[in-house]
Amino acid sequence: MLLEGKPVADKIKSEITDSVKECRSANSDLPKLAIMRAGSRPDDIAYESRIVKNCDELGIEVEVIVMEAKINMAGFMKTLEKLNEDAKIHGILIFRPLPDQLDLEVIRKAIKPEKDIDCISHASTEKIFSGDESGIPPCTPEAVIKILKFYEIELSGKNIVIINRSMVLGKPLAMLLLNENATVTICHSKTKELAEVVSRADIVVTGVGKPKFFKKEFFAKDSIVIDVGINFDEENNMCGDVDFSSVSEEVNSITPVPGGVEPVTSMVLLSHVIKAMKLQQAVKK
Repeated sequence: MLLEGKPVADKIKSEITDSVKECRSANSDLPKLAIMRAGSRPDDIAYESRIVKNCDELGIEVEVIVMEAKINMAGFMKTLEKLNEDAKIHGILIFRPLPDQLDLEVIRKAIKPEKDIDCISHASTEKIFSGDESGIPPCTPEAVIKILKFYEIELSGKNIVIINRSMVLGKPLAMLLLNENATVTICHSKTKELAEVVSRADIVVTGVGKPKFFKKEFFAKDSIVIDVGINFDEENNMCGDVDFSSVSEEVNSITPVPGGVEPVTSMVLLSHVIKAMKLQQAVKK
């Protein structure tokens, strides 16, 4: 079975639209996102354009703050503090990587966790690892969970292997899956007998950044494969970590690349603006 991302993203999109309608009906502030961008990297600008387009379509207000690439810490922090204190701003998204002169660790500590829609702050991470549902998780791990639940894939008691140990994907995803009573194994570049470990899993999540690395020998017939990799092959075609052409007919279910995890991640990001707004409204009551 092909686990396409579009119907999952459409469901999240519908939920966001309903929340915006509720705001309009109540004559309250609309959800608002602030994007902080230092410099003019082409990939940042392209990503920003997609977010702004989605916000416009969904009725989420968005403010883009563009700073020079050479901005110093004092200037960056002054802008961040202003957004932290602005009650009309519900979510803050800081584009990374930042210019070298900006200290990400200082910024992580400064951003308010209730406005941190991309889970860069240590406070946000602590909530995810402690099982606090008021925490806003990183977007990609949540997108993986959304896909699995949308397709009614049982998680409780399942043996799940994640091939990634980063704080962006592997570690927070492991925590979210443990909360679903799954048994989780995290693999990485030093894991011995990787193919054997992966082949014993009920569900496999790949995130290694190597195009078409995982061939059919890595998977069992009943494996469910979530490919988080975004790569480009020799012909410059987008592809995942999994060799889709050889694996898709050999496993139970698989996400395509493109069209799998990434459209869900985009909608999850905007759903976090709604969640952040509701968290802040709850504090005011």
